[in-house]
Amino acid sequence: MSRAFVKEQDVDAVEGLPERPISEHLNDVTLEGAARIDAELEAARTAYAAAQKSSDRAALASAFRDMRYWSSRRATARIVAPPEDHDQVRFGATVKIARDDGREQTFRIVGEDEADPARGSISHVSPLARAMFGKRVGDVVRAGDGEAEIKRIS
Repeated sequence: MSRAFVKEQDVDAVEGLPERPISEHLNDVTLEGAARIDAELEAARTAYAAAQKSSDRAALASAFRDMRYWSSRRATARIVAPPEDHDQVRFGATVKIARDDGREQTFRIVGEDEADPARGSISHVSPLARAMFGKRVGDVVRAGDGEAEIKRIS
């Protein structure tokens, strides 16, 4: 179709759509994280099919971009089994910390796409998770501007 028959705002929406950045880190995921990637990929495929039917170029471009992103994440996903022991912090562990300001927090260490600190999960590449890897109960780690003691690993 010639650009003469397309609304200028539609062209701008499609041409200005940046790619979703793909992390340079290993794509380690939990079983739940792999399921989420699969669900996101299916949702993107559904959105793409709907956009094709409606001829909405902006929606089509957005859905196709999401399909590329989630396809890439699925292709590189490496499912990491939950830790069998809890003697030290590993991927998939849930860790309770006591910060030096008195706050206690509990986080599960998960993949980048499934991390949600507000809901108690942090990415395995976050500074806090990286500081905790290999540490044991009683160890003190850097946590933001302060320090935190590891209280429990489960």
